[in-house]
Amino acid sequence: MPETVTTIAAWQTRIESILPGYLPGPADTPELLLKAMHYSATAGGKFIRPLLVYASGRALDLQPRSLDGIAASIELIHTYSLIHDDLPSMDDDDLRRGQPSCHRKFDEATAILAGDAMQALAFEILADDTVLSAQPRQQSQIILGLAKACGASGMAGGQVLDLDSLGRQISQLELERIHSFKTGALIQFSAVAPALLASATSDQQNALSRYGALTGLAFQVFDDLLDVTGDSEVTGKPSQADAARSKPAFPAIIGVEKSIERAYELRDQALNELKNLPGETDALEWLAAYAVDRDR
Repeated sequence: MPETVTTIAAWQTRIESILPGYLPGPADTPELLLKAMHYSATAGGKFIRPLLVYASGRALDLQPRSLDGIAASIELIHTYSLIHDDLPSMDDDDLRRGQPSCHRKFDEATAILAGDAMQALAFEILADDTVLSAQPRQQSQIILGLAKACGASGMAGGQVLDLDSLGRQISQLELERIHSFKTGALIQFSAVAPALLASATSDQQNALSRYGALTGLAFQVFDDLLDVTGDSEVTGKPSQADAARSKPAFPAIIGVEKSIERAYELRDQALNELKNLPGETDALEWLAAYAVDRDR
């Protein structure tokens, strides 16, 4: 899929170039907070969630420019979650995206506040976006959807379940539930948000919702594998971190081989959801495949 790879790379460049423009300026933001926000928001990464936004939009015949605000908001929510996940009271990680975590580069209080500010900024962007403001019903649905994806029934709830599982023996089903909250909810919303904007049919929205949930879980299964088999210089995160914290992970619960099988099973199920979308699904197919085919 050489053309698809080119499209994906163009979207990565797009979100990387527009994201700084959504951050607050020095005139109305304390300098230390601004530095911490810029440090984490412009640290690079693969931008999987914005890519899902653009790819889902492509499958619904939407133009990328109509999706920029949604993509930027979701990426800021994701970045805020990484800042908070890395804190000593959470996952206690010193490395993120190949460089010191925000609380290591600055300090813990500044990192917490930078994350808080990014979360608020994400909703400010959606509320102020000109494309969304022209469609207030869809705008309201998207704001509500993002709030749910990162709140008590999504990311925040998943983080609580994740912390509560430390040092405990849990089942595969319990682990999948944790990740459907902590990681999957935002990935799922990334795939669904363009369908809300396009007022897609309920069948199309449901297909993209299922695709997002399955792809999100596939990513997490493979992330757990990378923690065991990956190189920290490649992944940008410390290796063997889960085992060091007695954190439940798929390889520890079902083994490496069955984890690989589960990841590919989820990928195939995700791909099966793309049959009846009106536009090109090549980018969504690529992202589902990428979820289980990353460097180790």
